[in-house]
Amino acid sequence: MQRVPIFKTILIQPDWKQFVINELPLLLLCPVGLVYAGLDEMPVRCIVLVVTLLLSLCLLYRLAYLKRMKFLVGSEQLVIEQGIFQRKVDYVELYRIVDFNIHQTLMQQIFGLKTISIYSGDRTTPRIDIIGAKAKLDYVSEIRSRVITSRKNNGIYEITNR
Repeated sequence: MQRVPIFKTILIQPDWKQFVINELPLLLLCPVGLVYAGLDEMPVRCIVLVVTLLLSLCLLYRLAYLKRMKFLVGSEQLVIEQGIFQRKVDYVELYRIVDFNIHQTLMQQIFGLKTISIYSGDRTTPRIDIIGAKAKLDYVSEIRSRVITSRKNNGIYEITNR
């Protein structure tokens, strides 16, 4: 009987700094709108206040959405959870994963973050982007070793043309 290695589940969540990177223009615009709306005798200050409050609610929703996003890497599956009012959970078998890509924008480099793209043969989720992962942690090597183990355990072999 072959021993199957048991891996501890890895939890990857976007860092809050990714929210700052994604929403920097609006984060700068909201305080300016509040200051403008607070000044007396400014034209359309009520409209500016309403728009600023709506933008603030939008930012709050986007922050909550980002913080509720989870990527769970087990020994056989990658589970993607996202959503606030309507939760969505996707399951990708690890043996279906075929390639990885790491991308860092300039702002992600400054904040020490990265985006990991995972490509799979899964029809519903051919590409998974794990945004805001900490750059110093080597998630790809760990996921890759689990993919190899999962392929061996399931008898999956890749045939390529050269």
